Amino acid sequence: VQLQASGGGLVQAGGSLRLSCAASGRTFSTYAMGWFRQAPGKEREFVAAITSSGSSTHYADSVKGRFTISRDNAKNTVYLQMNSLKPEDTAVYYCAAYNAYGLGYDQGGAYDYWGQGTQVTVSS
Repeated sequence: VQLQASGGGLVQAGGSLRLSCAASGRTFSTYAMGWFRQAPGKEREFVAAITSSGSSTHYADSVKGRFTISRDNAKNTVYLQMNSLKPEDTAVYYCAAYNAYGLGYDQGGAYDYWGQGTQVTVSS
């Protein structure tokens, strides 16, 4: 699976962005998908995940109620709608395909394939 993230940009605090992650390959619908982010000088952190069917979602506490993950398996795409953005949301955002390995959705080691990242910058 190859992943291509897009949709990042510069936005003022309180604004919104929608990230997209387009996947190649016919197996996209079999993968749970996740979004992670990494701010300068910080470790990568989990943001959100969605099961392969889209029936269940999981969020980091820091984004719960503001971000929404969704997917369209017909379009091989997963989305991250980000509302009420804060300066602390500034980071490079990565999408990834989950393969478990006995790990939870919030563990980066559970993901096999990663996109190249898209920069999100939130100004105060």
